[in-house]
Amino acid sequence: LVAQGELQCQENIFNISLSTSEVHKINFVFPDGDKYDGEYTKASSGVYERNGIDIHTTPHRINHSGSWKDDKINGFRKCKHFSGAVYEEQFKDDRLQGLGTYRFPNGAKYTRNFHESIGEYTDIQGLKLSCNLHLTVAPGLKLHLYL
Repeated sequence: LVAQGELQCQENIFNISLSTSEVHKINFVFPDGDKYDGEYTKASSGVYERNGIDIHTTPHRINHSGSWKDDKINGFRKCKHFSGAVYEEQFKDDRLQGLGTYRFPNGAKYTRNFHESIGEYTDIQGLKLSCNLHLTVAPGLKLHLYL
């Protein structure tokens, strides 16, 4: 846990006794202005680990939310950008896993399985294109025509 030292300090000051199975909440502001609100537990080793749901917000209004298990990102994770764009992805043990979807503010979306290089872009009229999006370019763009 990034705030491990801060929690240790608080525990000593207030004589808080934590069992290893209790889930606790933390609100932490980093020096750069990032805010972390999440759940944690104390492992049998005495180390604090993120376990449960969290929300991490940057000063630029980018919001990350999802779940943790044993101090690793596990399950569904969502990233909301200030522009209105949203990225959703599955994680297992801090690694991208499965299908990810980027939804653009105008309603278009790009979906790709993490283990494949080609994804599918669907525009706001429903036209589907296969491509590998990389920043502002889409090499190998192919339109799907359903006649």
